[in-house]
Amino acid sequence: MAPLDYPDTGTTLEERTEIRPDNGDHDKFSHYVRKEKILESAMTGNPVIALCGKVWVPGHDPEKYPVCPDCKRIFEGLPGGDKPSDKQ
Repeated sequence: MAPLDYPDTGTTLEERTEIRPDNGDHDKFSHYVRKEKILESAMTGNPVIALCGKVWVPGHDPEKYPVCPDCKRIFEGLPGGDKPSDKQ
């Protein structure tokens, strides 16, 4: 993260990246997430991060939705990616 300099004003701003979880209602896909993270989220309410980068707190039944094409493509490219995975 590099500072942004504004020479005419003598001001330096630092760029900040903030992850904002969403409830996933706009995105009707099941995503690949590490199993222990799903369990941890269920206990703590903390958001999870899918292989595709989606950040949210799981709450819907993953069997009702198709698998996220980005998660699937990434998973299949991983070593052992031909094995079944945990979806949420």
